[in-house]
Amino acid sequence: MTEKGNPLEQFVLLAKNAKGLAAVELIKQALEAPGVFVFGELLDMSNIQELEKTSSTAPYYHLLQLFAFGTYKEFINTEVGSLPELSSAMQRKLRMLSVVTLAETEKLLPYTTLQADLGLETVRDVEDLIIEGISCGIMSGKLDQKHSHFEVDFVIGRDIKKSEFTGIISVLSNWCQTCDTMLTTIESQIEKLNDDKAAKIKHKADLESSIAEIKQNIKWNQTQNGDNDDPDSRMDAERTDRSGKKSKGKSTRLGGTKGGFWPK
Repeated sequence: MTEKGNPLEQFVLLAKNAKGLAAVELIKQALEAPGVFVFGELLDMSNIQELEKTSSTAPYYHLLQLFAFGTYKEFINTEVGSLPELSSAMQRKLRMLSVVTLAETEKLLPYTTLQADLGLETVRDVEDLIIEGISCGIMSGKLDQKHSHFEVDFVIGRDIKKSEFTGIISVLSNWCQTCDTMLTTIESQIEKLNDDKAAKIKHKADLESSIAEIKQNIKWNQTQNGDNDDPDSRMDAERTDRSGKKSKGKSTRLGGTKGGFWPK
């Protein structure tokens, strides 16, 4: 996989040999690097996890966790000194990730909410941050200045805590069961429709067979009685004869009207 496809990959490779302060420096670089917005693979590296065991390096491991799972509001509410200071690039990235988190549950994000949660002073600051996030490809949507909100169309997926895996697996399992139930119902309906179709085809074939048998019996009876007229031809002749009589009757009534249609 290329760096373009996975910007975090270079940091994951370097983390295999980085320990102590070198690992801390690697975390700083990853948190500031443009295009890096997921950190799960880096968190899973053993050398990075070792940082949590030392008091001097643990804050950087916890900061990496915050960027993977947390928000800027959580950083502000954290006890002073428990996490390292954020550089300007880190602040902007964490704020953009916070917008992603908010957009996971709300598709219309009021500017007032964004200002409060992101610690921004003006609406212009909010709009500039969102425009930057859209340029980075981590979100898309519409800035609605008239109604003072950001209408979200898309956001990237953030890292998932291992503690959330069980819930996700449960949801996916239920979804699969629902799909299986629906598929079984559809297959049952298809089978029923096919049975109905087959029954109709059989009924039609039986009816045609009965009609053919009746015609054959009529022909046989006529042959026995010395009448060689075809029953179908006789039926057509009878219909023609009835039509002729009806037409003649109408003509007679019109011609027999007293006085006719013309004055004498």
